[in-house]
Amino acid sequence: MKKVKSGGGWPAIWYTLRKAREMGGVWKLWKAMRTKNACKTCALGMGGQKGGMVNEIGGFPEVCKKSLQAMAADMQGGIQPEFWSTYSLAQLRKFSPRELEACGRLVQPVLLRAGEDYYEPISWEAAYAKIVGKLRATSADDTFWYFSGRSSNEAGFLLQLFARLYGTNNVNNCSYYCHQASGVGLQSSIGTGTATLILDDVEHADLVFVIGGNPASNHPRLMTTLRHVRNRGGKVVVINTIRETGLVNFRVPSSPWSLLFGTPIASTYIQPHVGGDLALLTGIAKRVDEMGAQHEQFLAEHCAGGEAWLAHLRATPWEELVVKSGVSRAEIDDLAEQYAAAKNVVFSWTMGITHHIHGVKSVQAIANLALMRGMVGRPQAGLMPIRGHSNIQGIGSMGVTPKLKDEIFQRLEANFGLQLPTSKGLDTLACMEDSYAGRLKVGFCLGGNLYGSNPDAAFAEAAFAELDTVVYLNTTLNTGHAYGLAKETIILPVLARDEEPQPTTQESMFNYVRFSDGGPRRHAGPQSEVEVIATIAQGVLENTTPIDWQSMQDTGRIRAAIAQVIPGFEKMATIDETKQEFQIGGRTFHEARFSTPSGRANLHCHELPVLAGLGESELRLMTLRSEGQFNTVVYEDYDLYRGIDRRDVILLHPDDIARLKLTAGERVTVRSEVGEMPNILVTPFESIRPGNAAMYYPEANLLVPRTVDGDSKTPAFKCVIITVEVPARVPVGAT
Repeated sequence: MKKVKSGGGWPAIWYTLRKAREMGGVWKLWKAMRTKNACKTCALGMGGQKGGMVNEIGGFPEVCKKSLQAMAADMQGGIQPEFWSTYSLAQLRKFSPRELEACGRLVQPVLLRAGEDYYEPISWEAAYAKIVGKLRATSADDTFWYFSGRSSNEAGFLLQLFARLYGTNNVNNCSYYCHQASGVGLQSSIGTGTATLILDDVEHADLVFVIGGNPASNHPRLMTTLRHVRNRGGKVVVINTIRETGLVNFRVPSSPWSLLFGTPIASTYIQPHVGGDLALLTGIAKRVDEMGAQHEQFLAEHCAGGEAWLAHLRATPWEELVVKSGVSRAEIDDLAEQYAAAKNVVFSWTMGITHHIHGVKSVQAIANLALMRGMVGRPQAGLMPIRGHSNIQGIGSMGVTPKLKDEIFQRLEANFGLQLPTSKGLDTLACMEDSYAGRLKVGFCLGGNLYGSNPDAAFAEAAFAELDTVVYLNTTLNTGHAYGLAKETIILPVLARDEEPQPTTQESMFNYVRFSDGGPRRHAGPQSEVEVIATIAQGVLENTTPIDWQSMQDTGRIRAAIAQVIPGFEKMATIDETKQEFQIGGRTFHEARFSTPSGRANLHCHELPVLAGLGESELRLMTLRSEGQFNTVVYEDYDLYRGIDRRDVILLHPDDIARLKLTAGERVTVRSEVGEMPNILVTPFESIRPGNAAMYYPEANLLVPRTVDGDSKTPAFKCVIITVEVPARVPVGAT
């Protein structure tokens, strides 16, 4: 497949027209995209009451392939009853992630009984009776409750409340497999776990760091903002082991000039080894200190630990920084000089930073670097973790964590006369570990694909198999429905965001609450998430709690409760009447007042991890997503920007192909400490730093061990040590 020279552009336009034709025409797709609903994909904050294709600062048209793909998936026809008697479990397991997604919308509850080979459609009444009966018969701490970022604030709040009143704190969300390291790292540094700025701040930066991410593929609407930065004479520094096409040049379709001629994005592109970011960030800080470019007054007045941190930098030898980062001293010096010369700097990052055993430390190192020059606590500068799903931040705000924040816990008990459990809850991987050990009996999954998100896929499959029952609430099929199977598996079809019968809210990564109107349902069978949750809660808890679960099918009542309980969400009480979307208080730092106990930001010293060494036949593997993919959902098997037309590949630099005595196009077995993948195609890829390899997530999860960051419990999906082996070659003519 031919590799394109720019991201976006005409291929994106042709793709849009093709999808529109598949969905019934351009007008039909246009109307769907323009509804007053928050975007279903990344958390940059499109849509809401300003209408679809409008961002938080009023920019129009703001649309990307990811939002288009999600909408097209929701506009599919329904899966017909005969599908379930036609395709056995064994056949479903032969479907690729893309083929499962393309089967159509789930429109009726289905059940896979123990020992059976086929799912069978059942009524909603039967599904509710099974779930309620099982939960009533199961001890609360023998269950876990998992939340995706696709759901609304209302559904998230209601389900976590139900789980806790049922009696467990085994409440967690998909951020534990992606950005939890950002939340923990930022909380320890500045007292909040979210972005410190708003979208308008990014628009006016004169230097933006994009670290460990590929927004051209995964968050394309950010490219419009980066184009604005470059057009105003600003700089964009990209730090990524792979030289990604869309971060070199991007053609923004909504800009005629950019569409025709392209926009250079990266002014500087640095390719460290996988896992070398912490040493690189430390090196930049060390050089800034040597230049005397730090903001001494800011460090003295607004930061704690500054003197110890600077002393630690000065004692760290340059040789160690260069070796452990894989970046030359000259390149580090250049980055420091650019940073020192800039007036308004934004630091952004994604899972290339958080998916490591030192993920929290790397986030703290980014915060250190920003604080060093006072780039937090004022407009047009700050810290920006780029969240991967449209409401994953909101789900966290709603209390979907094993331990509720003390203020939320106290408000829930006081305002509603509740008694909440105080037992220690399990994080996401701990729930899987306890399931594998047979200590948990029931799993309840609100959206997403928990199986597909897990490291060590063979372990994940075995963990689900130990459960008595797992319940999934989804709109379409995914690999979890084929592999993440308990003794009894129930799939409940739910409405998409723009089909909800009542308004809902979502939170963008800029701490902005969006208001979604919902809309007409496309299929008769699915139910709203809050209706499903409230119905099950009513059946399980009946009149044993002060909560009137039947009334909680009204999302307005849920918003009233959120306004009473969640700090910063007080305006939720009147949003139904005012329709005024709002910024959550206490999170955007335009003044140097930090939400830590001392009111000062904290600087952290770090011992640098040894960059995972390479034996003669070893490589450092990073898992990644393709351009035609969103999280675990694969919309297209090809990867346009990288010029790859399939997913059963390992991307290797030609130098490594020669070093390992491989041949481009041959089939190999890739092994790690936990698994192996046979019949993988060796694919030359000059854009990757030699010594490193890349394979597609979630398929390559078979190779990822259950090694986690000790502070955030985020699995290290990056920097997996692998070997590549060629099966014994059979001589020509042999049998």
